[in-house]
Amino acid sequence: MSSLVPSYYAATANPAPARPALAGETSVDACVIGGGLTGLSAALHLAERGYKTLLLEAERVGWGASGRNGGQLNTGLRKGASELIELFGRDKAKSLFAMAEEAKALVRGLVARHAIACDLKPGSLYVAYKKSDPAWMAAEVDLLQEVFGYRAAQLLSKAEVEERLGSRRYFGAIADSSAAHLHPLNFVLGLAVAAEAAGARLCEQSRVLKLAPGEVITAAGRVKTRLIVLGCNAYLGELEPRIAGMIMPISNYILATEPLGEAGARALIRDDVAVCDTKFVVDYYRLSADRRLLFGGGETYSSTPPRDIAGFVRPHMLKVFPQLADKRIDYAWGGQLAITMGRLPHFGRLPGDIFFAQGYSGQGVALATLAGKLIAEAAGGTAERFDLFAQLPQRRFPGGTLLRQPALVLGMLWYALRDRL
Repeated sequence: MSSLVPSYYAATANPAPARPALAGETSVDACVIGGGLTGLSAALHLAERGYKTLLLEAERVGWGASGRNGGQLNTGLRKGASELIELFGRDKAKSLFAMAEEAKALVRGLVARHAIACDLKPGSLYVAYKKSDPAWMAAEVDLLQEVFGYRAAQLLSKAEVEERLGSRRYFGAIADSSAAHLHPLNFVLGLAVAAEAAGARLCEQSRVLKLAPGEVITAAGRVKTRLIVLGCNAYLGELEPRIAGMIMPISNYILATEPLGEAGARALIRDDVAVCDTKFVVDYYRLSADRRLLFGGGETYSSTPPRDIAGFVRPHMLKVFPQLADKRIDYAWGGQLAITMGRLPHFGRLPGDIFFAQGYSGQGVALATLAGKLIAEAAGGTAERFDLFAQLPQRRFPGGTLLRQPALVLGMLWYALRDRL
């Protein structure tokens, strides 16, 4: 049986059972494909509504991006407040922002209600990589307060950032006391336990080979179902060609240092908050419960990882924290996330009651969890909130699944170059 991808998270995961693969024929109300945050949240909320629910995971629960990501629970969508207003007008922008706030609250609520041990901690810093960033950051904080009524964001000067971080790299920041960070794999594993307690059945090692309205087929089983939920995101492959070309899988990488001790950890991030910067290819980092630095930096546009992931990420870390040059790297791993052309999530429904949500573009911890809840609502006949996301404009990547990668690489390299200018 395959296991979780080796990582700091896998090494510190809460105990989890190996669940049997699907065998034979079965009939359910809802068949969920994908054992990450979207699928597990959907399975939990559908089961709580009384649906006979079966979840199929090709590998292990939490194997994909949901169990390997940066663990940051950030405010809003990938688009900032000013961009949302420009795109959709104030009323719709406020509605979308309110849903993103609900997403954060949902994660916190699930952690509390199901007593999920996942090291949930408050706070974030969105740090200014360029000298020009604080000007638009100030306007963003004003918009958040005046239009969205969001009071948790505070503008920090360069000196104030340097009081909080052991780095002189940044020109200011937005401090957000309502953001948070957590151990993503343990959150996923806790959701799995909660879904099973609500009555859902979870099968691992059950890769879906084919689906059609009302039917899902694996190598060893067949499912008759009223509705299907696709929660595959970057690992969708060619399972559903009608939506595959709307997302682009990209690869991102993280390392974990040796334990730094309490004083060493506080010297890097005084208040134990999550940090991400304003670069197009984002650096993001935080402290683990055992006082390691978890640092994500660099991305590639191929499914083949660098031969030396630690060597790939470490230079990014040392640009931020050169004082860590003599520290050991204990873990390094990567995985794929899915972006959309417009960096807003892609929700929808295909004929035959096939629901999907994907393309969270780096905001998946909160938004994927919310997506599962909204899918359950829509399946139950209350689709207004799901449709708020489903109606967001989306563009197919040029060239579909065949040519999207070369085109994206050219664009990404241009923006990555701009980070260095």
